[in-house]
Amino acid sequence: MIKINQNYLKLRGSYLFSNIAKKVSAFTEAHPEANIIRLGIGDVTRPLTPSIIKAIHDATDEMASEQTFKGYAPDLGYSFLRETIAKNDYEARGCDIAADEIFVSDGAKCDSGNIQEIFSEDSKIAVCDPVYPVYVDTNVMAGRTGVFDEKTEQWSDVIYMPCTEATGFAPELPEKTPDIIYICSPNNPTGSAMKKADLQKWVDYANEKKAVIIFDAAYEAYISEDDVPHSIYECKGARTCAIEIRSFSKNAGFTGVRLGFTVIPKDLKDADGNSLHALWARRHGTKYNGAPYIIQKAGEAVYSEQGKAEIRGLVSYYMENAKMILDGLKEAGFSVSGGVNAPYIWLKTPDNMTSWEFFDYLLEKVNIVGTPGSGFGPSGEGYFRLTAFGSHENTKAAVERIKGLK
Repeated sequence: MIKINQNYLKLRGSYLFSNIAKKVSAFTEAHPEANIIRLGIGDVTRPLTPSIIKAIHDATDEMASEQTFKGYAPDLGYSFLRETIAKNDYEARGCDIAADEIFVSDGAKCDSGNIQEIFSEDSKIAVCDPVYPVYVDTNVMAGRTGVFDEKTEQWSDVIYMPCTEATGFAPELPEKTPDIIYICSPNNPTGSAMKKADLQKWVDYANEKKAVIIFDAAYEAYISEDDVPHSIYECKGARTCAIEIRSFSKNAGFTGVRLGFTVIPKDLKDADGNSLHALWARRHGTKYNGAPYIIQKAGEAVYSEQGKAEIRGLVSYYMENAKMILDGLKEAGFSVSGGVNAPYIWLKTPDNMTSWEFFDYLLEKVNIVGTPGSGFGPSGEGYFRLTAFGSHENTKAAVERIKGLK
């Protein structure tokens, strides 16, 4: 008889963005004339840049020759990409990270969802609240979250770290001691970002408590302030307590071609001296056949001089949208934050509306799609996330529509 992993049956409803897609689809079917502007899901809209396209074409041409054809990628990823990443993302920032401590993958979402596999089932997790849903859902699947409380909308075994307006939407050190700490900076969904001194406190805390930080740096390319670190390894002592996850999706537009990487220093070990680097390498080799050669060559092109210039242009384009949203909604009297070091604007819902009430209100009144804050956790209730990943034209039109509601 078939038996189901009971942890999967604990999952709450549909995945947040699947639920949004269903609601929008139903609205579109009922109102085919509606001109919907989507500022919800964090998917980029600008095309891949010329240097990346050229790298893909060149690598594809290599596949047509017996001499240059490539099959399965090496477990960790091709050395040309790992060495390029180590030089540009870490050595250039004074971080001690070697190429063989970098594991290339098909994206940050998969890595953030899979990394928890190497930890024991009774590990206590701590998450920022609001939080990227993948962190909690994948730990529900792993059996670490306990029982869901319908009243508080919290899992009994999860340590929630409220990120509120009073704390500048930053987490504070928890009273209970966690084993695994999830930190995303710049943050999705609030758009806030940790200063280096604040992140150093977390590194010191993790080393003191013998905990591990899973640091999601998917939005580091959007950092504009000098005192916000791009990598947790800019902090002293991070090699013994931190795993870092990176993505090519948001900076280089790889959402449709998929590429990312995870960094696990060899210094990171459990209480018995087991190497997390070795364990992830074993898992990676067993369950993953590697990102395609063609895509890894495209990733390498991101770090060329032309590629860097093109990426700066992409980031600048989206951050112009962020400024447009931030300034426009402030002018209209909304309470908003974010949009400085991240392509997300965190909006306080007006008139005591719930997050989903405001979702429906925006969709029905002005045909704009955003993301309800409550979908990111209990502390997200009463807030709403807007993304800057649209076109300038749609972003401007969306801001004017929302301003017209006031």
